[in-house]
Amino acid sequence: MTKFTLFIVSDSVGETAGLVTKAAASQFRHDVETVSIKRFSYIEENSQLEEIVFLAKQQQALIVFTLVKSQMREQLHLLCEELKVPAIDLLGPLIEKMGDQLKQVPFEEPGLVRKLDDDYFKKIEAIEFAVRYDDGRDTRGILEADIVLIGVSRTSKTPLSQFLANKGFKVANVPLVPEVDPPSELFSIDPAKCFGLCISAEQLNSIRKSRLETLGLKDDANYAKIARIQQEIDYFNEITTRVGCNVIDVTNRAVEETANTILKAFSARKAN
Repeated sequence: MTKFTLFIVSDSVGETAGLVTKAAASQFRHDVETVSIKRFSYIEENSQLEEIVFLAKQQQALIVFTLVKSQMREQLHLLCEELKVPAIDLLGPLIEKMGDQLKQVPFEEPGLVRKLDDDYFKKIEAIEFAVRYDDGRDTRGILEADIVLIGVSRTSKTPLSQFLANKGFKVANVPLVPEVDPPSELFSIDPAKCFGLCISAEQLNSIRKSRLETLGLKDDANYAKIARIQQEIDYFNEITTRVGCNVIDVTNRAVEETANTILKAFSARKAN
């Protein structure tokens, strides 16, 4: 059988061209030895294109390429026409047509698909992390987290963790209860990545009463009493002082607003 050689040329990894080429090749009956696929990744210079086209001419190869920069696509077309090497542009026509329809100029930045995929999987990993280390279930998460939230019950630790996780940050949250010693890991991490969530006793009293009513319980339980709440707040202040962490007052603040405050502090910390 006739041997057939394919050159995959890309300014990134070349996965897109590789998948499309394999899908096309699967439609033909052939032995493994009859189809040779060679990949040329991260091609950024015209001199590289010249070498590839020259090699393709020698090996009678078909070039399949995904180049996002129009200048590189044009150069490869010219070289292939000059040496009469067959070539298929997988991305160019689609990019140009979409640009016309959207009335936008393309970024022409290689590797954006991979970057988007990486961001997506980072977000999924962060969401799973927030669920795993929610409400102090496993204190090992404190050491691995990007951000650690501490506070008394009903200070929006869980929804805040999920909101930050959707931004790609690994978040662990720990409830503070006077009768329970805080995990030792809290005192071994960088205090700058830890955020204490404080709230007024009055608002917490209202929130806890509503919570008890939702559960079908009486709202005069110790959990919702001002004296108990003040005891928890005093304990919270003691622990945050020992940890040396940032303290954010979440009284009458939306989760998004608190998250933005944390993200600004987090960015400032990374910049230093």
